[in-house]
Amino acid sequence: MKRQNQSMITEFILIGFSNLGDLQILLFFIFLLVYLTTLMANATIMTVIRLDRALHTPMYFFLFVLSCSETCYTLVIVPKMLTNLLSTVPTISLSGCVAQLYFFVGLACTNCFLIAVMGYDRYVAICNPLNYTLIVSRATCTQLVSASSLCGFLISVVVNVLVFSVPFCASNRINHFFCDISPVIKLGCTDTNLKEMVIFFLSILVLLVPLGLIFISYVFIVSTILKISSLEGQRKAFATCASHLTVVIVHYGCASFIYLRPTSLYSSNKDRLVAVTYTVITPLLNPLVYTLRNKEVKTALKKFLSRYLLSKTVQVDKSGKLYS
Repeated sequence: MKRQNQSMITEFILIGFSNLGDLQILLFFIFLLVYLTTLMANATIMTVIRLDRALHTPMYFFLFVLSCSETCYTLVIVPKMLTNLLSTVPTISLSGCVAQLYFFVGLACTNCFLIAVMGYDRYVAICNPLNYTLIVSRATCTQLVSASSLCGFLISVVVNVLVFSVPFCASNRINHFFCDISPVIKLGCTDTNLKEMVIFFLSILVLLVPLGLIFISYVFIVSTILKISSLEGQRKAFATCASHLTVVIVHYGCASFIYLRPTSLYSSNKDRLVAVTYTVITPLLNPLVYTLRNKEVKTALKKFLSRYLLSKTVQVDKSGKLYS
């Protein structure tokens, strides 16, 4: 009977927002606005970094990759969530759920490792500035990004195998708005304690190990900054780290709240709110933080906008002369 029920499950019902009734329409427009803003903000960051040679440094190379990864990360979750907000029965196929969880976990892990790499970049830039270009070379940057992505998606493969090797013979109703680890594995009708322990260990590896390395980096960074004699020099050094620290706190804070605890403590309403934060809000926060708090990015953005407006003005003038 269990095998029969398991074979019958070809799709899941995502009941994340279905209890909100007509409020789902309002949520749809709010999330759509945030999503479009996120895409535009990340696209702007990547375009500015690509076009401005002054930003062709390791720090901004990592920011470019992070923005690209965050954009893909939102593409995995938000479009399907928006579609389901307008659906009478919000569903996702079994294969779609597998793919969504794979890319979600892979990109989320990659982002965690990338943020840690950016911490290492700040450590070298401040604590060993004379050898910065030698240590953080273009080849090193490429290797660090490749290693982050490879590790992230290898971990995702392991997580997917653990989650979807569970027989789903109890229910196909996922108490979430996307295929996340805990809501899906809770549908299993066999003992999942061992699988959950392995996933918890992987969560520690992905979250606490990079966070620990970031903490150690900033201990050395702060120690080095405090040795700078001028207050202006200290202020500039701290300013280069402020954006990264803000992203670290928000990113690791939300992820740790969800994944560094047993599945038995999963609380659907509270966890959905936190999940909205790290799937919808955080990808928007990253480009805003780096734009508003970073002088070099703001300067490059102003130059980019000035050139764009100037080119539009020239086109209008030319068309006016042609008409006359």
